[in-house]
Amino acid sequence: MRLTRVYVEGPLTSGKRVRLEGNAASHVTRVLRLRVGTALTLFNGEGGEYEASIDKAAAGEVIVAVGTHTAEERESPLKLTLAQGISRGERMDLVVQKATELGVTELLPVLTERSVVRLTAQQSDRKVNHWRAIAIAACEQCGRNRLPGIAAPQGYREFVRSAPDGARVLLAPGAGVRLADLPRPDGAVTVLIGPEGGLTDEEEQAALAAGFTAVRLGPRVLRTETAALAALALLQRQFGDF
Repeated sequence: MRLTRVYVEGPLTSGKRVRLEGNAASHVTRVLRLRVGTALTLFNGEGGEYEASIDKAAAGEVIVAVGTHTAEERESPLKLTLAQGISRGERMDLVVQKATELGVTELLPVLTERSVVRLTAQQSDRKVNHWRAIAIAACEQCGRNRLPGIAAPQGYREFVRSAPDGARVLLAPGAGVRLADLPRPDGAVTVLIGPEGGLTDEEEQAALAAGFTAVRLGPRVLRTETAALAALALLQRQFGDF
């Protein structure tokens, strides 16, 4: 039977006890209704995972006994960065969740000209915290022991100037190159995907000037969230661990 996986923010040490906080404690006691003695798997994003069991679960307090550490990693050999034009609430949430499951190393939310969403600094902080919680839940579900990095939303020009090193791919429905035609990258790929309305011609040209290669996925125009998931899955199949 697959054990419940719980992310713990902070150090974990075999033979010690740790108190579950916030959503983790609520999920264990109120949602799953787990009892004292129930086995768990803990991870803190620093690599590997720990055997554990519930030592106390009463009055809203959950104490877990930390057991043996296992150096289990489920990360892809492909360092995959998704630069995603920020889309509306549930669409962006879906991309964060599924990109985490698909092994993305880092997510860069990008504000483009056609992005419907506009964020203040305070709203950006809340969004990052919200997306991080989604990524944590996805890691708990899919077995990853390292969290993907989620950057603060940045403007398009800033992103283009500072795009990560390695292969750079721009999804463009009218491109002449297929994803399958790309040469094997040297361990790292950044894929750029526009928001609901796509990138403007000027934004596409700026990306091409910055070393991005325009590629298409097929003859059909995909929604932004579909394009992201299809591209990530194909890149993992072609160069990663699928």
